[in-house]
Amino acid sequence: MKNDLDSDASHPLYAKLRKLITLIDQLRDVGVSDYIKLPRITVLGTQSSGKSSVLESIVGIDFLPRGDGVVTRRPLELRLTHIADGIDVKPFAYFEELKGEKFTDFTVVRQKIEELTDKMAGKNKNIVDIPIVLNISSPTCPDLTLVDLPGITRIPIKNSGQGDDIEKVTKDMATRYCKDPRTIILCVIPANQDISTSDGLKMAREIDLTGDRTIGVITKIDIMDTGTNAKKTLLGHEVELKYGYVGIKNRSQQDIIDKISVNVALQVYYI
Repeated sequence: MKNDLDSDASHPLYAKLRKLITLIDQLRDVGVSDYIKLPRITVLGTQSSGKSSVLESIVGIDFLPRGDGVVTRRPLELRLTHIADGIDVKPFAYFEELKGEKFTDFTVVRQKIEELTDKMAGKNKNIVDIPIVLNISSPTCPDLTLVDLPGITRIPIKNSGQGDDIEKVTKDMATRYCKDPRTIILCVIPANQDISTSDGLKMAREIDLTGDRTIGVITKIDIMDTGTNAKKTLLGHEVELKYGYVGIKNRSQQDIIDKISVNVALQVYYI
């Protein structure tokens, strides 16, 4: 059952929450986070674990680059603002690096993410710890700030510009973002892999020793081998998490090829 806050975006607590999140973002921008620990949510997982699909489901918009192998090569800080729905209301976005430019076409937003990534990381597959800050305002998203990290990478890709220390680079980056005791870790784990071998979950458990700020997100449940299921994982019978796991049905690759939007997919899967 939804409470008044869930069903009424005009509730006064929404405005107060937005002001608080905005203030935290502004404090982080001026460097206060170097001295005072500020709260945030960080998305942690290995390559191709489904992190991008989870983020698009939260935002309710298609806007992230797609491709094979390493796609997220700079941390992406998403600052989401919920705006009231209306006839003339259009979602929009802007980048901190591109002052004065506002985008309503999220295909262009995707292109800009790729351009800004290439600008700092090169056109190959190199990974750098220089975040992209993207602000999105939409009726489909909650008031939230999340950080999407490059996936944990074990072996450098040939002719990618990645060094032999790429595993250390990606793990050090993840540790730096996740070690803050005020950071909630959204640990994304694909169901079609053995959870006991998950590098992301292993890191989360090492960083968050008490388990007070880690939530497991199980993706790719729909592509598990025939005759298997994720019941034991979701119930915590294999690897226990204090706050448990959430199962997510994201769009399939065929859905993406067929240009089925996130909103349409959510309606099909969850209604």
